[in-house]
Amino acid sequence: MGKSILRYIIPPPEWRFAAIISIGMLAGVATYTLYVSNAFSYLSDDPKACVNCHLMAPEYATWQHSSHRENASCNDCHVPQDNIFNKYFFKAKDGLYHASMFTLRLEPQVIQIKEASSDVVQANCERCHNNLNENIGLLDSNTKMAIHGEGRLCWDCHREVPHGRVKSQSSTPNARVPVKGSPTPAWLKSIMDK
Repeated sequence: MGKSILRYIIPPPEWRFAAIISIGMLAGVATYTLYVSNAFSYLSDDPKACVNCHLMAPEYATWQHSSHRENASCNDCHVPQDNIFNKYFFKAKDGLYHASMFTLRLEPQVIQIKEASSDVVQANCERCHNNLNENIGLLDSNTKMAIHGEGRLCWDCHREVPHGRVKSQSSTPNARVPVKGSPTPAWLKSIMDK
């Protein structure tokens, strides 16, 4: 049985060289894409990874000037913290969505939080601030409840925490954010400069 499966996977001898070259080119393009997009930075909790995409510059700049900067990174609020598998699954799912929207040029001028992300942010607000909110009675609310008037989300009252008055990509035109260096390797730059 194993040999019959290999017969379908391995190309005939006259196609092997072309198949090897094609696979090598595909692997090269995939590796270069991962390098240029700084994809491995998204595995960390460093907020600078969020500004790999220029759309997040206003959010990064306003977070830099917020009270949350000292105690919470982007992932502390925007990614589930219940277990490591859920955390990285959510990051991958959300990241693929963002990357596809950006690649297809479908990104909105004004970024709006989606329902799944809204529930994650609400859970993380409650996780960190539960001791402050014990007597308020607004905890354990979610996006569906808030839409139907059966509860409130933390940012219904705390609208400007931690991103200030971010309205659009152009709301902070002179924001200082970390700029990623050129993805062009030094050896290629030296050839191009000649």
